[in-house]
Amino acid sequence: MQKTITKTLSVLTEDATSAWKALNGIICIYKPADVSCHRICNTIAYKISNELNQMKCRPCSDYIQIEGDPIKHLTVIRKENLADHPLVVGPRYDQKDVRCTWSNYLGFNTSGILLMGLQNGTKMAALIRSNKLMRSYRVKGLLGRATDNFYKDGKVVERTTMGFIKSHHIDHLLSSMQSSHQRKMFNATGVDLQSQTAYELAVKGQVRPVCSETPILYGIKCVDYKPPEFTIEVQCVNEYEMYLKALIHEIGIKLHSTAHCIGIQCIRHSYFNLDNALLQKHWTLQHIFDNMEECRKIINEHENLTKNNAIVIQ
Repeated sequence: MQKTITKTLSVLTEDATSAWKALNGIICIYKPADVSCHRICNTIAYKISNELNQMKCRPCSDYIQIEGDPIKHLTVIRKENLADHPLVVGPRYDQKDVRCTWSNYLGFNTSGILLMGLQNGTKMAALIRSNKLMRSYRVKGLLGRATDNFYKDGKVVERTTMGFIKSHHIDHLLSSMQSSHQRKMFNATGVDLQSQTAYELAVKGQVRPVCSETPILYGIKCVDYKPPEFTIEVQCVNEYEMYLKALIHEIGIKLHSTAHCIGIQCIRHSYFNLDNALLQKHWTLQHIFDNMEECRKIINEHENLTKNNAIVIQ
């Protein structure tokens, strides 16, 4: 079966028309930091259109010319239509022809997993985005300094000591913050966290907001602490880049010091992880088709990616 798929994909990357028709689905790529999602979309569309134009494209349409005397004899001549030649009308495939969108927006300074829909796959990307699936991040902070934008490229506005902070201090604080957010989730549903109803809700599925855009943390822990740097792992929904930066700032304040963010990486989006992501050097048509097939298998195995079956908070 794997040999058949590989052979089919190889044929698709030889004929531009077949490749264009098959270019529908979800791909998972690794977004570098300090690059916008818009630029990523433009880059992917450019690479796809450029490779399609290097393949075997459709020939020029025929030009029918009728010559001769209508009374005596007419001759029908079939010629190559120069008005349809790529040197006249341009390449067969243009960057603007490729429809591309993302299902999870990553900020300019954030790197990591980015799910993107191509062509008809943009509808699937919209469904995944509307389901508000859980994402995991590794956020790196630096203790002892606060900046005006909570990030490393901002102006330093405060310096504090941090030598008294130990790893167990961070663990205790993060545990308290996680409990606070879990309490918010169940309070929004109108049930007591210690009740049997809350337990039954938790068993049924992930409790997540639908109408609300408030960020919610489902898990937060410190995975590395090498003073003055520390790294936390966060599982959340409705998050955005500035919220994660502000979270590091808040942790610094609650530790009676200061901190700012020095890096954000998305390491998981629902069932997609870093192993599924295409690096920038692999943004080629052949790798895109391979990755699209891999993502299609993951989506088919897990229906909740496109079906909203979680307990929701209105």
